[in-house]
Amino acid sequence: MSNDLYSVPCVLMRGGSSKGPFFRASDLPADPAERDRLLLEIMGAGHPLQIDGIGGGNALSSKVAIVGPASRADADIDYLFAQVRIDRQLVDTTPNCGNMLAAVGPFAIESGLVPAGDPVTHVRIHNVNTGKVILATVQTPRGEVHYRGDTAIAGAPGTAAPISLAFLDAAGARTGKLLPTGEASEWIDDVEVSCIDCAMPMVMLEGAALGVTGAESAAELNGNAAMLARLERIRIEAGRRMGIPDAGDRVIPKPVLLLPPRAGGALQVRYFMPHQCHSALAITGAVGISTACVTPGTVAQRMVGSLTLPGSVRLEHPSGCLDVALHKPDMDAPIVASVVRTARRLFEGRVFASTAPSRSAAAWSSAA
Repeated sequence: MSNDLYSVPCVLMRGGSSKGPFFRASDLPADPAERDRLLLEIMGAGHPLQIDGIGGGNALSSKVAIVGPASRADADIDYLFAQVRIDRQLVDTTPNCGNMLAAVGPFAIESGLVPAGDPVTHVRIHNVNTGKVILATVQTPRGEVHYRGDTAIAGAPGTAAPISLAFLDAAGARTGKLLPTGEASEWIDDVEVSCIDCAMPMVMLEGAALGVTGAESAAELNGNAAMLARLERIRIEAGRRMGIPDAGDRVIPKPVLLLPPRAGGALQVRYFMPHQCHSALAITGAVGISTACVTPGTVAQRMVGSLTLPGSVRLEHPSGCLDVALHKPDMDAPIVASVVRTARRLFEGRVFASTAPSRSAAAWSSAA
């Protein structure tokens, strides 16, 4: 085997309706710039097919999870999420990904970072991107992670074992405030919007304001250049108002179109990532949208009407529906949003790169 390549251990996993490589933090360079250079090469960033890497040529499969020991007392592990751009040499670690989050608990248990319980294991995950803690409940009968089960989720084929994710205090994930601009609704480009930061910074608006009816497929929305251009202008200005001045170079805030339901849900939604319509719905997006539904004065709250807590919000998306349970542990506590996801271990081994590590990246090893 050639001795001019280097390799690092990784596990390819599906989390919810996303997938990507999972790494132990100790197996990657400690320097963020060197780590990101490595991830760009591993994923094949800068080519539409990511042909020279293991990315899938889609935003949903160009994601990375990095997991290590907890850096705070109220968590079991740290989880850093990285979105690797397909079209550009860019790694964005500003957002979280709730779908990839579904696989973090199983990965941590099977990597020996968290001891398994019986019949379930509770894993307190500190998301480094947002500084928030999420409680994952993983099925571990007889102390082993079980992936097979009867739970189906929209956006992923078949069924698998359920994984519960409880976002304990998701508000202000990036900006420190649920309503970063101080307003529940405001106007941008003659469109009423709500700028909200809950699990993910987002700007929400009625789809009708941009001529979207809800009958369009994700592909049709992706082909509507005029609508996408206007949505991007709104997104960048919303980012500026939310304290994200470089939104044009970031994947946050995410733009979300809200539409009347068609299948008995609370809302029909179209979530953008930010330049492509999600084929389903991001979990962080669902947490934020459902929280907006019970936040007085937002566009979402006006569209759904009065909702009481505890309760559940059903969100319709291009692949089906997603239910978010909302409750408050007590009157003064933040809202806890819970969802059920599934995950699967797909492949484990070593991924190769041609760029040699620095001397500080001791975890690297020659493939020879």
